[in-house]
Amino acid sequence: QVQLVASGGNLVQPGGSLNLSCAASGITFDFYAVAWFRQGPGKEREGLLCTNLDHDAENWADSVKGRFTISRDTAKNTVNLQMNNLQLEDTAVYFCAADLVGCYNRDDAYIYWGRGTQVTVSA
Repeated sequence: QVQLVASGGNLVQPGGSLNLSCAASGITFDFYAVAWFRQGPGKEREGLLCTNLDHDAENWADSVKGRFTISRDTAKNTVNLQMNNLQLEDTAVYFCAADLVGCYNRDDAYIYWGRGTQVTVSA
């Protein structure tokens, strides 16, 4: 059974940092494209970054460029999202998703999803 577990969400002040982790069981992330999405209150789900089948990063959201980075930890079978200089508008539930085909900025392109981790940015 395949399971993705996103963790690391927390309450943080503006300007702070968090590192989210997406851990997989039942699959090996090395063979998958893995993406991070988020859904803020009252907003549609938004694609942020993806690590593709060549393990290169693809950045989709201008709002997080220069602040968020995606990385793989092959030994731990995780994909991490380092978030720096967090802003109020970064408040959202953050999801990871994986698929064998590649990185696509579309919800329906991913076969596996984690349940999400809450990030709240508040003073």
